[in-house]
Amino acid sequence: MVFSSPTFVCLFLPLTLALYFLLPKSMNNALLVAGSLVFYAWGDPVAALALIIPSVVLNFYFGRMVGASDGGRRRMVVVAAIAFNLAVLIAFKYTRFLLGNLNDVLLAAGGPALRLPNIPLPLGISFFTFHILSYLIDIYRGALSPQKSLPAFALYIVNFPQLIAGPIIRYRQIADQLPGRTVTASDFEYGVLRFVTGLAKKLLIADPIGQIADVIFGVPAAELSTGAAWLGVICYALQIYFDFSGYSDMAIGIARMFGFRFPENFNYPYSAVSIQDFWRRWHMTLSAWFRDYVYIPLGGNRFGPWKTVRNLWLVFFLTGAWHGASWNFIIWGLWHGLFLSLERLPTVSVMLERAPRVVRTGYMLLVVLIGWVFFRAPTLEAALTYLGRMFGLGPQTEAPLRAFDLVTTHTLVVIAVAFALALPLWPVLKAWMNEDRVARSMRLASSVYVALALTLSLAAMAGQENSPFLYFRF
Repeated sequence: MVFSSPTFVCLFLPLTLALYFLLPKSMNNALLVAGSLVFYAWGDPVAALALIIPSVVLNFYFGRMVGASDGGRRRMVVVAAIAFNLAVLIAFKYTRFLLGNLNDVLLAAGGPALRLPNIPLPLGISFFTFHILSYLIDIYRGALSPQKSLPAFALYIVNFPQLIAGPIIRYRQIADQLPGRTVTASDFEYGVLRFVTGLAKKLLIADPIGQIADVIFGVPAAELSTGAAWLGVICYALQIYFDFSGYSDMAIGIARMFGFRFPENFNYPYSAVSIQDFWRRWHMTLSAWFRDYVYIPLGGNRFGPWKTVRNLWLVFFLTGAWHGASWNFIIWGLWHGLFLSLERLPTVSVMLERAPRVVRTGYMLLVVLIGWVFFRAPTLEAALTYLGRMFGLGPQTEAPLRAFDLVTTHTLVVIAVAFALALPLWPVLKAWMNEDRVARSMRLASSVYVALALTLSLAAMAGQENSPFLYFRF
């Protein structure tokens, strides 16, 4: 089940909300846990029973054991718990990748190849593993006490708004919200607004633009003109932003309807002025997770420039690997790590500071777009060939596919709207307007916007097949 499906919008969400507010408050958590398991099992019943439930129970007791231990035993317990969770993640997500690379070595040495098992990837396994790890590590550090209620801990892990694709929530961010929550009318109104905004981002922007990206990346690079290659990666950049930020908006909105307050996950990343700035704005909960649980424990920037660079490259190697078991993802992560390291050089830092904003943003976009090619292309060879076409290199057919062959007036309008919405125009407009004018106009405008966006989204939903969110596979 996905947020942008008729089943969810017209059945699951309204029914869950109705039961949540009709049943006694003492049943709220149990209802959300049960509903979350149904939500997850809808698309993957085996994983729900064989992975999620045992994982929740085991890690609940792991947390209690870490909290009750001290000294060397405390460290031993937390290491064992972390190792168990990482082993589960590696077994499901990275076994084929590791064995495939081992086979390459064996074949080069003249040895026999190993059989690659067909292990289905459970939805959202990277997300809920990171939720669990942060919980266990924070207990070990003494930053929080272990949860004493199994239903409350289960809700933290399986809460359906963030179960599949985040945002990545730290336990301490919502610990005080787990025992009980109060939902005000303004909370519910805000939740509906954010949910409908995310739904519109997904169905009205990400999916139509993504169709162009899919066509272009599905064509051999030699059959593309340079313009078509650039159009493909630009469309993919817009697709992944509106797809994932749309999911985050929907998750934040749904959570607010049930009284939860989730952290923001995006802050107009394509308006950044450097790669450092980009990662302060893109998938912010993931960046913060790696900062607090990998980068800073490694030493951060406290032990000189060379160790700082080492730490950055290690973090972004892991960031790439977190996104997928493929060298393309790893290279994408290292590509960003390279420019994060270069931006720490005094000469580069000064040049960026002195350059006009449009130049800095243009530099950031060029680096990010090149990175997206590795992220989107099916293989490393395909990515390199595609990059060659972007810069007019490599072979080309006599009648290449041109950018104008792929766009219509409608798609040009959607792309133009996407460009506008990817920039922080609304914060600028809100700052320009005074609070009284905002208060008087916003309520009516929000109502009209919600009605229009929801109507258009439902129409788009009815006219196309369900399109899963891109980050579901991570």
